[in-house]
Amino acid sequence: MRIIVMTSIVAAAISASVLSGRTPPTAYAPGLDQAPAGGRAGAGGGQRGGGQSTFTGGTPTTVDSAAVRTSRLLFPKGSRSNWHTHTNGQLLMIEKGKGLTQVRGGPVKEMLPGQPWWTPTGVEHWHGASPDEDALQLTIYEGSVNWLEAVTDAQYHTPPAK
Repeated sequence: MRIIVMTSIVAAAISASVLSGRTPPTAYAPGLDQAPAGGRAGAGGGQRGGGQSTFTGGTPTTVDSAAVRTSRLLFPKGSRSNWHTHTNGQLLMIEKGKGLTQVRGGPVKEMLPGQPWWTPTGVEHWHGASPDEDALQLTIYEGSVNWLEAVTDAQYHTPPAK
């Protein structure tokens, strides 16, 4: 269920970015009701103006996502996280700029806007900006983070795999 909720959240964010051509301040999935001020998403019953449904085959319901943490982190060029793991995995996406990531023992990978990636539970990894460009990163996870040692300059400056 956690992966379904997290995937739905990032799908909404990606859809909004791609369709609008800009980075949205909040996640929005075209066709889904927005939460009214002080309310919750889905409160409109999946109806558009005139009573027409925005769903076929049933109306999705909002599931508890209070424990899901979302943030947008702006990594300045040359910066990166320490090695770390997540108790329930992590879903990431670069919104603007160019990022780098690496799973312990794997190659360094370049991350570009609009390309989400999933790091499974307990997998040691790091992520950050490239050496020459800032990276605005959307981060989604649930649970806790286990912080480990710093990423060395040698690890960070390894050329990304092609």
